[in-house]
Amino acid sequence: QVQLVESGGGLVQPGGSLRLSCAASRSISGMYFMDWYRQAPGKQRELVASITSGGNTNYVDSVKGRFSISRDNAKNTVYLQMYSLKPEDTAIYYCRLRSTTGLYWGQGTQVTVSS
Repeated sequence: QVQLVESGGGLVQPGGSLRLSCAASRSISGMYFMDWYRQAPGKQRELVASITSGGNTNYVDSVKGRFSISRDNAKNTVYLQMYSLKPEDTAIYYCRLRSTTGLYWGQGTQVTVSS
């Protein structure tokens, strides 16, 4: 299986920014989707952003204009750049790969937005 390793989470004040990274253990061939999910305490896991192998992106309404998903194919890495963070963004953030080989989840990284 492909292993996904996340990093970049932490504690930030409201209005601050963070960049999350999700590095895959190997390159991905064929059609794929890379997704960022988040799960806040006591809530269901929510799809936040996605990017396809063709470079198309999509976002949940609550983060449009504040978050940006991107990729670096040479590094087998997908990023989630987050600006203007709000306390409501506090959650564990997970990356997910959907490829012709299968479906894989990262371990999650904690983002806490608090003053």
